[in-house]
Amino acid sequence: MVQSRVKTLSKMEKRDKLERIKTLDFSFRSAPYRGKRILGANNISFSYDQNTPLISDLDITIGARDRVCVIGKNGKGKTTLLKILAGALSPQTGQVDYNPASIKGFFEQTNVNHLIDSRTIEEEILYSHHDIERQTARNICGVMMFEGDSALKKIGVLSGGEKSRVLLGKLLATPVNLLILDEPTNHLDMDSCDALLAALDSFEGAVIMVTHNEMFLHALAERLIVFQDEKVHIFEGTYQRFLEKEGWEDEKGLVKNISASDDILDAGAKVKKKELRRLRSEIITEKSKTLRPLEQKIAKTENRIEALEKELTEYTEAMQKASEGGTGKKIVELSQAIYASQTSIDNLFDELEALSKELNEKNTYFENRLKQLEIPNGEKE
Repeated sequence: MVQSRVKTLSKMEKRDKLERIKTLDFSFRSAPYRGKRILGANNISFSYDQNTPLISDLDITIGARDRVCVIGKNGKGKTTLLKILAGALSPQTGQVDYNPASIKGFFEQTNVNHLIDSRTIEEEILYSHHDIERQTARNICGVMMFEGDSALKKIGVLSGGEKSRVLLGKLLATPVNLLILDEPTNHLDMDSCDALLAALDSFEGAVIMVTHNEMFLHALAERLIVFQDEKVHIFEGTYQRFLEKEGWEDEKGLVKNISASDDILDAGAKVKKKELRRLRSEIITEKSKTLRPLEQKIAKTENRIEALEKELTEYTEAMQKASEGGTGKKIVELSQAIYASQTSIDNLFDELEALSKELNEKNTYFENRLKQLEIPNGEKE
């Protein structure tokens, strides 16, 4: 499905994308910028533990219209690098220099505490910039999946995922020329992802983005910052070229569990159609048995995340009341509970990502096996 959408997007003319954005009244606002270089990172290094450095001696220059995607497994330093490039975290060695005319827009899901609980979603968008009109704010709310009266919900009653969408909406309302985005698609549906992709493609500034979304990687990335083998390096090229030239180390030595039915068809081999039907039936049965438990685990994990996000909202509301009442002991207890809930949510998202990747890989594996057993064109079953 992702590959199909990537092919469709790659065939779209720029005019088609701009027309779609015009119809949606949805795009990133570009602040004027005339320079060629907007950011430079020189000899950047950082680690939380001296024995396990996350980033070592990284150099990169970001041009005014660059599209740079940061890729790699979770826990390897991608978000840390984004914080350093955004100026939210200082490197331990090296420095990041910005062009004086640069205006950064930084999206990080943990920044939801910057939202004001007493405001509505629409009000948060309106307060993002002085010239935002109410209709524009409503359009942004709609794209961020807050349609109609949903835009009038108070921030205080929203889940963590909903608050992340509000943060992204606020960024849409703010004129910038450098977007730094950490997993912006995590809480969006497919239509909103398509709209976001088109908006990023037509954005007149530079984009640096952490994402695991293959549609975004194939359609947007022109350069990559790759975290792999406990190192980080720059790859000058598209994501497809990266897969062809380097690829992921854990997939290079992938050993497939091949059953007797896998090697039936060599080039030009002739197998009776009855046998083909039997083998296809076996593969379909095996596919169902393999994928169903993964789908159930994904559903269970998603439900657990939703429950924890509601729990986190309750703790946050209780913290606000405790802060007003000045109850020190209660504040400490709630702080610990909030930290525990947020940590659990982060871990579950990592688990969800791993499960989704495993599901996609195994589904592709079975689909390829089934394609091998297709009846040749012109023959009847």
